[in-house]
Amino acid sequence: MARKKRGGADGPSGNEWLQTYSDTMTLLLTFFILLYSFSTVDAEKFKMISSALQSILTGQESTSIFDYNMSSGSVPIVGEDTKTNEIDIGEASGEPSMYEQVLEFINENNLESVVTITRDSRGIIIQLRDNILFESGSADIKENSKQILEKISTLILRFDNEIIIEGHTDNVPIHNAKYDSNWELSSARANNVLKYFIYEKKVNPYRISAHAYGEYKPVMPNDTPEHRAVNRRVNILIVTTEQKE
Repeated sequence: MARKKRGGADGPSGNEWLQTYSDTMTLLLTFFILLYSFSTVDAEKFKMISSALQSILTGQESTSIFDYNMSSGSVPIVGEDTKTNEIDIGEASGEPSMYEQVLEFINENNLESVVTITRDSRGIIIQLRDNILFESGSADIKENSKQILEKISTLILRFDNEIIIEGHTDNVPIHNAKYDSNWELSSARANNVLKYFIYEKKVNPYRISAHAYGEYKPVMPNDTPEHRAVNRRVNILIVTTEQKE
């Protein structure tokens, strides 16, 4: 009768769990190295990561940064929630932001009554009502309005940013001897402002363009005369973000 072997090279050693444990530790170490390479880690965040790892390894419940909100599906993040705001050039260095410079310029030149300053994800918008620059149904710039554009040209010449001139109308159809639709009217108005900046104020033509939107990008419903007046406008957009093709 053959004798049973006690253990040996082919028998179970009782330490097989060490291989699984070692693999788990290797994966966790790789994960934290990757996490570290993608983040700016300060002492507080490192402490939170260390605490979270300890909780995972010991099987303790945790309210750490690795918790996953199963009810809302929120993705866990490193550290506390932070609000991100678009920062204009100059803000980080303590200088006035471009938006602040534009506001200051408008106030210094007494343009508050004729322009509105807003901003969106693309940049800073200098908005002029159509009746400031044009007669109704016309794209010819009024002579007494050129002084407004002249002041604005000195502002945009301060910066190297791309400039986009946008023409907008309301939804009232137009059809006269010169323009068949609001597309043509908004295009002619934007182009005439662009040509004024290029030919009379010497703005670099490589950094300025004109876009026509007709009635299709209103800022108010076209349901009252007052709202339609707001939609009839020319925007001078100072682009502060990279435009994707």
